[in-house]
Amino acid sequence: MRALVTRLDSFGDVLLSGPAIRAVAAGATGVTVVCGPAGEPAARLLPGVDEVLLWRAPWEGVAPPSVAEADVEGFVARVRAGGHDAGVVLTSFHQSPLPTALLLRMAGVGHLTAESVDHPGALLDVRHRRRPGRHEAEAALDTAAAAGFPLPAGDDGRLRVLPVPDTSTLTGCGPYVVVHPGASAPARAWSPDRCAAAVRRLADDGHRVVVTGGPGERELTRRVAGSAALDLGGRTTPRTLSGVLHYADALVCGNTGPAHLAAAVGTPVVSLFSPVVPAERWAPFGVPTVLLGDPVAPCAGSRARSCPVPGHPCLNEVTPQDVALAVRKLIEETV
Repeated sequence: MRALVTRLDSFGDVLLSGPAIRAVAAGATGVTVVCGPAGEPAARLLPGVDEVLLWRAPWEGVAPPSVAEADVEGFVARVRAGGHDAGVVLTSFHQSPLPTALLLRMAGVGHLTAESVDHPGALLDVRHRRRPGRHEAEAALDTAAAAGFPLPAGDDGRLRVLPVPDTSTLTGCGPYVVVHPGASAPARAWSPDRCAAAVRRLADDGHRVVVTGGPGERELTRRVAGSAALDLGGRTTPRTLSGVLHYADALVCGNTGPAHLAAAVGTPVVSLFSPVVPAERWAPFGVPTVLLGDPVAPCAGSRARSCPVPGHPCLNEVTPQDVALAVRKLIEETV
């Protein structure tokens, strides 16, 4: 049986789908993962993935393509050529799987399963209902199980990626703490000045600090690292970042993809977690974590990309000392 799994949104979302993809892979002869540009690098890190099919959906992302630009007919033709016997559509709690399900039906994918609060008509063979209080990783596993793909015996259901590379040529030898100041949405990021102050505080406490960020964040990482930390801004790929995080004592970051990548390589996380989305669904999964931030701030549950409250108090009231104490706590607990 060839199976297709779709997860069309972000890098972190695709990582959170990893356990569900492994479950599907255990019961299928091959697995194709359909994802968007943001999620593609994560899909290529996941065990159990045989093929990655990239597609920009016109209903995903902050700047989605038009329907014409998305080449819907071309996408349907590419899926049809795969001859998939089953499809599992994975989405976040606030997203509808039905546009994707319609296109997969048109492509001839058999036995479609998704979590849906809306009546699916003839679009789904299995309409799964989410259990209350489930983390996004658990909810995806539940959807896979509803499709007939339970997690195999011996799989603990945690996040996982392919074996990480040796990144000592990037980081140098000896223990270190990673600070990742960026985030895909401004509402989920701590201020650069506070990040920089936290780096200095961690360095004063005797930690070697490594600052990471993407190619477009070099100015941010340079500012945050200052003279107190090693600046790796723009110098890592997703795969090398997995190695940098794996060998770290802890990661300090917001609710963003690297938090889930750290969880996938077993590294504790100090999470500066803006409550614009609920922590019970999106906190780092399966690793020791300290959540910092005000969980009942006025922005809670708003899914805002930019903070609607002046001064961004849910995160900016967190102090560098709070971060340093949280890092110490995690290191002491995991030694």
